[in-house]
Amino acid sequence: MKLLLMQPPIQDFYDTDVRLQPLGLCMLKAALKKYVPDVEVMVKDYHQGYGRKTIPLPAELSYLKEYYALADSSPFSTFQQYYHFGTSFEALAKDVLKEKPDLVGISSLFTPYHREALDCAREIKKRFPVPILMGGSHVSAFPMSILRDPAVDFIIRGEGERPLVEFVHALLAGMPLNHVPNLGYKRNGEPVMNAMEDPYPFHELPFADFSNLPKERYLYQGKPLCFITTTRGCPHRCTFCSVHATFGKKFQTRSPENILLEIRQRYEEGYRVFDFEDDNLSFHGDDFKGLLKLISAEFNGVDLHLLAMNGISHESLDGEILQLMRLAGFSHLNIALVSSSEEVLKRLHRPHTLASFLEVVAQAQALGFKITSYQILGLPYETLDDMIQTLTILARLPVLIGVSVFYLTPGCSLAKEFPELTEADMFKARSTAMAMETENFARDDIYTLFITARIMNFFKGIQVNGEKLSLREALDIAEHRGERQKLGSEILTRLFDERTLYAATRHGFKPVHRFKPDLFLRVCQRVGYVVSQHGGCIKLFS
Repeated sequence: MKLLLMQPPIQDFYDTDVRLQPLGLCMLKAALKKYVPDVEVMVKDYHQGYGRKTIPLPAELSYLKEYYALADSSPFSTFQQYYHFGTSFEALAKDVLKEKPDLVGISSLFTPYHREALDCAREIKKRFPVPILMGGSHVSAFPMSILRDPAVDFIIRGEGERPLVEFVHALLAGMPLNHVPNLGYKRNGEPVMNAMEDPYPFHELPFADFSNLPKERYLYQGKPLCFITTTRGCPHRCTFCSVHATFGKKFQTRSPENILLEIRQRYEEGYRVFDFEDDNLSFHGDDFKGLLKLISAEFNGVDLHLLAMNGISHESLDGEILQLMRLAGFSHLNIALVSSSEEVLKRLHRPHTLASFLEVVAQAQALGFKITSYQILGLPYETLDDMIQTLTILARLPVLIGVSVFYLTPGCSLAKEFPELTEADMFKARSTAMAMETENFARDDIYTLFITARIMNFFKGIQVNGEKLSLREALDIAEHRGERQKLGSEILTRLFDERTLYAATRHGFKPVHRFKPDLFLRVCQRVGYVVSQHGGCIKLFS
């Protein structure tokens, strides 16, 4: 039996260029090799490594034409074109036909890209009557809608390793499918859902099998990168997150010794950058400290770089952990403030405090971390003042500001407070869609604050080395630090003088019409001064 597992292409305004390695599929392959060794399993990534192609803007997103209207080369640009990232559906289907698998498994992780997963299935079915299985977070959230599609024969909900192994066993033995946990299938054309059962213990799973993935496709600063997870699930219950729809309410861990074995194996395979994709890497502080000490002892002085691009909860960090992280090979720290409003965080059931955030930032800065802190714009409970206050706090800290625009994630508990999600709502469940508006804020407000955060980061990137500078002095420094900074300096000078934001196009400067200068200046008045990454201070007003 030959099984092909695939990561589909996606369509959006932008794509990440690093966090694309299909870890979940590689873990499924490893589990099959362990429990069903006679089955041939191939992982195909049709997303990364194929470039992009401009495609028409979907009708559901047509309202964004006014926001992403200009081809802007300035440091404050947002998005311009809608793209297909990855190989074409036709080429993908032809490649599958060439491989002639007995079963195709398609990953459907993210709801806004579920159409691309279904398009893969349909194109394959046009050429080759192979059974198609689909799994992933979107399938766990909307199993029936996926299974009802004529191109999909089977689905798996929740964690995939045990259901896939038992499904393959049943196929090979010609046994009935009604006892395969978490499986959905069709009986006489009607969807059938089997009961959900416990997954394999996380710590017993074999290491992911990356053997089908060319290392040169997944690089960080020119070095081969691989993903690692030390935990599965999340102990928190933030209402805007859908992690529990896939992994349930359990929070599973692996031992530090087991994780070290995997890092050692990956290093021998040629990987030099390790990105921990956990939702809560440091929740069990003693285990995390033990792991960091083991890594430091074994890899001291060698070419090893550690990342946690998915972020680390600041609530579970302290000075000792941060120091051990630096010694082990971490240089960047991604932490999420989300909102500075205690009332908003309480309503979101997010057990994080502003006080702990500020303490961690101070400790991390003293240790030399490059810090990025994330804010979610447009949370349904927030007022415009709440968002401005959060942005103000981040502007005054030596951190880069990472902004995500809120979208309602299918499968999260917060979604229950809103009317039933339509197909269009699911398609717009992406940051670039700016889909959420309330009585407290409009889309223009979110758009303006998104660009304002980019402007604050421009100031933070000006090397002022502990000095205190006026706005004009800072912009003068930027003007003499390269073409891009010079362009940013000119645009900001005009913004403050003319109360208009301009985009830099091939035809000269063009006004950005949906940007609200009055709101921008209101933020600047509240911020007062911006603290750069280098500890300098830029006063926005005299």
